[in-house]
Amino acid sequence: MRRRRFLQLCAVAAVSPSLARGAFALDYPARPVRIVVPYPPGIAPDIVARLVAQALSERFKQQFVVDNRPGGASNIGTSIVAHAPPDGYTLLVVTTTNTINTSLYDNLDFNLVRDIAPVAGLVRLNLVLAVHPSVPAQTLPEFIAYAKKNPGKINYASVGSGAATNVAGELFKEMAAINLVNVPYRSSYMPDLISGQVQAAFTPILQSVEYIKAGKLRALAVTGATRSESLPGIPAAAEFVPGYAAYVWDAVGAPAKTPADIVEALNSEINAVLSQPTMKAQFAALGAEPMLMTPAEFGKHIAEETEKWGRVVRTARIKVD
Repeated sequence: MRRRRFLQLCAVAAVSPSLARGAFALDYPARPVRIVVPYPPGIAPDIVARLVAQALSERFKQQFVVDNRPGGASNIGTSIVAHAPPDGYTLLVVTTTNTINTSLYDNLDFNLVRDIAPVAGLVRLNLVLAVHPSVPAQTLPEFIAYAKKNPGKINYASVGSGAATNVAGELFKEMAAINLVNVPYRSSYMPDLISGQVQAAFTPILQSVEYIKAGKLRALAVTGATRSESLPGIPAAAEFVPGYAAYVWDAVGAPAKTPADIVEALNSEINAVLSQPTMKAQFAALGAEPMLMTPAEFGKHIAEETEKWGRVVRTARIKVD
Protein backbone atom coordinates (compact mmCIF):
# COMPACT_ATOMS: atom_id res chain seq x y z
CA MET A 1 0.00 0.00 0.00
CA ARG A 2 2.80 2.36 0.87
CA ARG A 3 4.55 1.60 -2.41
CA ARG A 4 1.32 2.19 -4.37
CA ARG A 5 0.74 5.49 -2.53
CA PHE A 6 4.33 6.51 -3.21
CA LEU A 7 3.94 5.82 -6.95
CA GLN A 8 0.65 7.77 -7.00
CA LEU A 9 2.34 10.77 -5.38
CA CYS A 10 5.22 10.56 -7.87
CA ALA A 11 2.75 10.53 -10.73
CA VAL A 12 0.93 13.58 -9.34
CA ALA A 13 4.22 15.38 -8.81
CA ALA A 14 5.27 14.67 -12.39
CA VAL A 15 1.99 15.91 -13.83
CA SER A 16 1.45 18.91 -11.55
CA PRO A 17 4.05 21.22 -13.14
CA SER A 18 2.49 20.80 -16.58
CA LEU A 19 -0.97 21.35 -15.13
CA ALA A 20 0.21 24.47 -13.38
CA ARG A 21 1.83 25.76 -16.52
CA GLY A 22 -1.31 25.11 -18.54
CA ALA A 23 -3.49 26.86 -15.99
CA PHE A 24 -1.08 29.81 -15.92
CA ALA A 25 -1.24 30.14 -19.68
CA LEU A 26 -5.02 29.92 -19.66
CA ASP A 27 -5.23 32.76 -17.14
CA TYR A 28 -3.24 35.04 -19.46
CA PRO A 29 -3.98 37.81 -20.15
CA ALA A 30 -6.06 38.92 -17.20
CA ARG A 31 -5.62 42.63 -17.95
CA PRO A 32 -4.67 44.81 -20.95
CA VAL A 33 -1.33 44.12 -22.63
CA ARG A 34 0.88 47.00 -23.74
CA ILE A 35 2.76 46.75 -27.05
CA VAL A 36 5.56 49.31 -27.08
CA VAL A 37 6.33 50.60 -30.57
CA PRO A 38 9.65 52.50 -30.44
CA TYR A 39 8.63 54.71 -33.36
CA PRO A 40 6.08 57.47 -33.98
CA PRO A 41 2.57 56.70 -35.24
CA GLY A 42 1.90 56.23 -38.93
CA ILE A 43 5.00 54.39 -40.12
CA ALA A 44 5.21 50.69 -40.98
CA PRO A 45 6.05 49.20 -37.54
CA ASP A 46 3.21 51.19 -35.97
CA ILE A 47 0.70 50.25 -38.67
CA VAL A 48 1.61 46.57 -38.45
CA ALA A 49 1.46 46.63 -34.65
CA ARG A 50 -2.01 48.16 -34.66
CA LEU A 51 -3.34 45.60 -37.12
CA VAL A 52 -1.99 42.72 -35.05
CA ALA A 53 -3.02 44.29 -31.73
CA GLN A 54 -6.63 44.53 -32.88
CA ALA A 55 -6.64 40.89 -33.97
CA LEU A 56 -5.01 39.72 -30.71
CA SER A 57 -7.56 41.70 -28.69
CA GLU A 58 -10.30 39.75 -30.42
CA ARG A 59 -8.60 36.37 -30.00
CA PHE A 60 -7.56 36.80 -26.35
CA LYS A 61 -10.73 38.71 -25.35
CA GLN A 62 -8.48 41.28 -23.71
CA GLN A 63 -7.14 44.61 -24.95
CA PHE A 64 -3.71 44.80 -26.61
CA VAL A 65 -2.84 48.50 -26.61
CA VAL A 66 -0.15 50.13 -28.78
CA ASP A 67 2.10 52.55 -26.88
CA ASN A 68 4.32 54.69 -29.14
CA ARG A 69 7.65 55.52 -27.49
CA PRO A 70 9.83 57.00 -30.26
CA GLY A 71 13.34 58.37 -29.87
CA GLY A 72 16.97 57.33 -29.82
CA ALA A 73 16.69 55.31 -33.04
CA SER A 74 14.28 52.92 -31.24
CA ASN A 75 16.54 52.60 -28.17
CA ILE A 76 14.21 54.48 -25.80
CA GLY A 77 11.24 52.18 -26.35
CA THR A 78 13.45 49.10 -26.33
CA SER A 79 14.96 50.13 -22.98
CA ILE A 80 11.48 50.51 -21.48
CA VAL A 81 10.62 46.91 -22.34
CA ALA A 82 14.04 45.54 -21.41
CA HIS A 83 13.52 46.84 -17.86
CA ALA A 84 9.80 46.02 -17.57
CA PRO A 85 8.48 43.19 -15.36
CA PRO A 86 8.72 39.84 -17.21
CA ASP A 87 5.03 39.04 -16.84
CA GLY A 88 3.82 39.19 -20.45
CA TYR A 89 2.00 42.50 -20.06
CA THR A 90 4.66 44.62 -21.78
CA LEU A 91 5.74 43.62 -25.28
CA LEU A 92 8.07 45.23 -27.82
CA VAL A 93 7.91 45.62 -31.58
CA VAL A 94 11.45 44.55 -32.48
CA THR A 95 12.79 45.68 -35.86
CA THR A 96 15.87 45.40 -38.05
CA THR A 97 17.10 48.61 -36.40
CA ASN A 98 17.51 46.83 -33.07
CA THR A 99 20.01 44.40 -34.55
CA ILE A 100 21.91 47.24 -36.25
CA ASN A 101 22.02 49.31 -33.05
CA THR A 102 23.76 46.49 -31.21
CA SER A 103 26.96 47.35 -33.11
CA LEU A 104 26.24 51.03 -33.69
CA TYR A 105 25.90 52.16 -30.06
CA ASP A 106 28.44 51.52 -27.30
CA ASN A 107 26.50 52.84 -24.31
CA LEU A 108 23.11 51.13 -24.43
CA ASP A 109 21.60 50.33 -21.03
CA PHE A 110 20.32 47.00 -22.32
CA ASN A 111 21.55 44.03 -24.30
CA LEU A 112 19.16 42.92 -27.04
CA VAL A 113 19.96 39.21 -26.82
CA ARG A 114 20.21 39.10 -23.02
CA ASP A 115 17.29 41.38 -22.10
CA ILE A 116 14.67 40.76 -24.82
CA ALA A 117 13.07 37.33 -25.20
CA PRO A 118 12.10 36.44 -28.80
CA VAL A 119 8.36 35.86 -29.12
CA ALA A 120 7.26 35.85 -32.75
CA GLY A 121 7.89 37.32 -36.16
CA LEU A 122 5.43 39.73 -37.74
CA VAL A 123 6.30 40.87 -41.27
CA ARG A 124 9.19 41.14 -43.70
CA LEU A 125 9.34 44.08 -46.11
CA ASN A 126 11.46 44.55 -49.20
CA LEU A 127 13.21 47.79 -49.96
CA VAL A 128 13.56 48.93 -53.56
CA LEU A 129 16.54 50.59 -55.22
CA ALA A 130 14.82 53.56 -56.83
CA VAL A 131 16.60 56.19 -58.91
CA HIS A 132 15.68 59.57 -60.35
CA PRO A 133 14.81 59.35 -64.08
CA SER A 134 17.87 61.51 -64.86
CA VAL A 135 20.12 58.57 -63.96
CA PRO A 136 21.16 57.00 -67.31
CA ALA A 137 20.49 53.42 -66.26
CA GLN A 138 17.39 51.42 -67.13
CA THR A 139 18.46 48.21 -65.40
CA LEU A 140 20.48 47.21 -62.35
CA PRO A 141 23.46 45.96 -64.43
CA GLU A 142 23.48 49.30 -66.24
CA PHE A 143 23.38 51.13 -62.90
CA ILE A 144 26.32 49.12 -61.57
CA ALA A 145 28.30 49.77 -64.78
CA TYR A 146 27.49 53.49 -64.61
CA ALA A 147 28.52 53.67 -60.95
CA LYS A 148 31.84 51.95 -61.71
CA LYS A 149 32.56 54.51 -64.42
CA ASN A 150 31.57 57.36 -62.08
CA PRO A 151 32.86 56.41 -58.61
CA GLY A 152 31.63 58.66 -55.81
CA LYS A 153 29.39 60.69 -58.11
CA ILE A 154 26.07 58.99 -57.28
CA ASN A 155 24.42 60.04 -54.02
CA TYR A 156 21.89 57.83 -52.28
CA ALA A 157 19.53 59.07 -49.57
CA SER A 158 18.88 57.39 -46.23
CA VAL A 159 17.00 58.27 -43.06
CA GLY A 160 20.27 58.48 -41.15
CA SER A 161 23.63 56.82 -40.69
CA GLY A 162 23.09 53.31 -39.38
CA ALA A 163 19.46 53.15 -40.49
CA ALA A 164 18.26 50.17 -42.48
CA THR A 165 18.14 52.34 -45.62
CA ASN A 166 21.82 53.09 -45.03
CA VAL A 167 23.19 49.63 -44.19
CA ALA A 168 21.26 48.13 -47.13
CA GLY A 169 23.07 50.58 -49.40
CA GLU A 170 26.46 49.92 -47.81
CA LEU A 171 26.05 46.17 -48.18
CA PHE A 172 25.10 46.65 -51.84
CA LYS A 173 28.15 48.88 -52.42
CA GLU A 174 30.42 46.22 -50.96
CA MET A 175 28.95 43.28 -52.86
CA ALA A 176 28.61 45.13 -56.19
CA ALA A 177 32.07 46.71 -55.79
CA ILE A 178 30.86 50.25 -56.46
CA ASN A 179 31.23 53.60 -54.70
CA LEU A 180 28.03 55.44 -53.78
CA VAL A 181 27.81 58.33 -51.31
CA ASN A 182 25.30 58.17 -48.47
CA VAL A 183 23.34 61.38 -47.79
CA PRO A 184 21.61 61.01 -44.41
CA TYR A 185 18.37 62.92 -43.78
CA ARG A 186 16.71 63.77 -40.47
CA SER A 187 13.36 64.24 -42.21
CA SER A 188 11.92 62.82 -45.42
CA TYR A 189 14.36 62.53 -48.30
CA MET A 190 11.60 61.89 -50.80
CA PRO A 191 11.26 65.51 -52.03
CA ASP A 192 14.98 65.65 -52.87
CA LEU A 193 14.88 62.23 -54.51
CA ILE A 194 11.91 63.19 -56.70
CA SER A 195 13.55 66.48 -57.67
CA GLY A 196 16.89 64.84 -58.44
CA GLN A 197 18.89 66.51 -55.67
CA VAL A 198 19.90 62.96 -54.73
CA GLN A 199 19.99 60.30 -57.41
CA ALA A 200 19.02 57.09 -55.61
CA ALA A 201 17.65 55.49 -52.45
CA PHE A 202 17.18 52.04 -50.96
CA THR A 203 13.68 52.93 -49.90
CA PRO A 204 10.62 51.10 -48.50
CA ILE A 205 8.29 50.01 -51.30
CA LEU A 206 5.29 51.47 -49.49
CA GLN A 207 6.96 54.87 -49.45
CA SER A 208 7.92 54.91 -53.12
CA VAL A 209 5.53 52.69 -55.10
CA GLU A 210 3.18 55.50 -56.16
CA TYR A 211 6.09 57.61 -57.42
CA ILE A 212 7.39 54.61 -59.32
CA LYS A 213 3.99 54.00 -60.93
CA ALA A 214 3.77 57.71 -61.86
CA GLY A 215 7.18 57.63 -63.53
CA LYS A 216 8.73 60.06 -61.06
CA LEU A 217 11.14 57.37 -59.91
CA ARG A 218 12.58 54.33 -61.69
CA ALA A 219 12.72 51.03 -59.81
CA LEU A 220 15.81 48.98 -60.63
CA ALA A 221 15.63 46.14 -58.11
CA VAL A 222 14.04 45.02 -54.87
CA THR A 223 16.45 44.16 -52.09
CA GLY A 224 14.99 40.84 -50.98
CA ALA A 225 16.37 37.50 -52.09
CA THR A 226 13.31 37.06 -54.33
CA ARG A 227 10.92 39.34 -56.21
CA SER A 228 8.15 41.20 -54.43
CA GLU A 229 4.44 40.84 -55.15
CA SER A 230 4.16 44.61 -54.75
CA LEU A 231 6.48 45.18 -57.73
CA PRO A 232 6.24 41.87 -59.63
CA GLY A 233 7.99 43.15 -62.76
CA ILE A 234 11.05 44.36 -60.88
CA PRO A 235 13.93 41.90 -60.42
CA ALA A 236 15.58 41.08 -57.12
CA ALA A 237 19.05 42.53 -56.73
CA ALA A 238 20.27 39.01 -55.97
CA GLU A 239 19.60 38.06 -59.60
CA PHE A 240 22.59 40.21 -60.53
CA VAL A 241 24.49 40.44 -57.23
CA PRO A 242 24.38 36.84 -55.94
CA GLY A 243 23.79 36.51 -52.23
CA TYR A 244 22.61 40.07 -51.68
CA ALA A 245 19.55 40.43 -49.43
CA ALA A 246 18.39 43.29 -47.24
CA TYR A 247 14.99 43.11 -45.62
CA VAL A 248 13.26 45.40 -43.17
CA TRP A 249 11.32 43.31 -40.67
CA ASP A 250 9.08 43.72 -37.64
CA ALA A 251 8.60 41.19 -34.85
CA VAL A 252 7.56 40.85 -31.21
CA GLY A 253 9.76 40.54 -28.15
CA ALA A 254 9.19 40.53 -24.39
CA PRO A 255 11.33 41.14 -21.31
CA ALA A 256 13.78 38.32 -20.65
CA LYS A 257 12.53 35.64 -18.25
CA THR A 258 8.91 36.07 -19.39
CA PRO A 259 7.33 32.65 -18.62
CA ALA A 260 7.67 30.18 -21.47
CA ASP A 261 3.93 29.42 -21.40
CA ILE A 262 3.10 33.05 -22.09
CA VAL A 263 5.68 33.26 -24.88
CA GLU A 264 4.28 30.12 -26.48
CA ALA A 265 0.68 31.32 -26.15
CA LEU A 266 1.56 34.65 -27.79
CA ASN A 267 3.55 32.95 -30.52
CA SER A 268 0.68 30.58 -31.33
CA GLU A 269 -1.91 33.34 -31.51
CA ILE A 270 0.31 35.74 -33.46
CA ASN A 271 1.09 33.07 -36.04
CA ALA A 272 -2.62 32.32 -36.32
CA VAL A 273 -3.28 36.02 -36.95
CA LEU A 274 -0.54 36.21 -39.58
CA SER A 275 -2.08 33.23 -41.40
CA GLN A 276 -5.50 34.86 -41.82
CA PRO A 277 -6.25 35.73 -45.49
CA THR A 278 -7.58 39.18 -44.52
CA MET A 279 -4.40 39.96 -42.59
CA LYS A 280 -2.23 38.75 -45.48
CA ALA A 281 -4.13 41.08 -47.80
CA GLN A 282 -3.62 44.03 -45.45
CA PHE A 283 0.09 43.27 -45.22
CA ALA A 284 0.36 42.94 -49.01
CA ALA A 285 -1.05 46.47 -49.32
CA LEU A 286 1.91 47.61 -47.23
CA GLY A 287 4.38 45.74 -49.41
CA ALA A 288 4.89 43.23 -46.60
CA GLU A 289 4.62 39.49 -46.19
CA PRO A 290 4.00 37.50 -42.98
CA MET A 291 7.07 36.23 -41.13
CA LEU A 292 5.90 33.16 -39.23
CA MET A 293 8.50 31.89 -36.77
CA THR A 294 8.76 29.93 -33.55
CA PRO A 295 10.45 31.73 -30.66
CA ALA A 296 13.59 29.67 -31.30
CA GLU A 297 13.59 30.54 -35.00
CA PHE A 298 13.16 34.22 -34.21
CA GLY A 299 16.01 34.04 -31.70
CA LYS A 300 18.24 32.55 -34.38
CA HIS A 301 17.11 35.26 -36.80
CA ILE A 302 18.10 37.98 -34.31
CA ALA A 303 21.54 36.43 -33.91
CA GLU A 304 22.07 36.17 -37.67
CA GLU A 305 20.89 39.72 -38.35
CA THR A 306 23.02 41.12 -35.52
CA GLU A 307 26.11 39.43 -36.94
CA LYS A 308 25.31 40.43 -40.54
CA TRP A 309 24.66 44.12 -39.91
CA GLY A 310 27.38 44.36 -37.30
CA ARG A 311 29.89 43.35 -39.94
CA VAL A 312 28.49 45.97 -42.35
CA VAL A 313 28.65 48.68 -39.67
CA ARG A 314 32.29 47.83 -38.93
CA THR A 315 33.38 47.39 -42.56
CA ALA A 316 31.74 50.61 -43.71
CA ARG A 317 32.83 52.39 -40.51
CA ILE A 318 29.32 53.72 -39.97
CA LYS A 319 29.00 56.19 -37.11
CA VAL A 320 25.88 57.68 -35.54
CA ASP A 321 25.04 61.15 -36.89
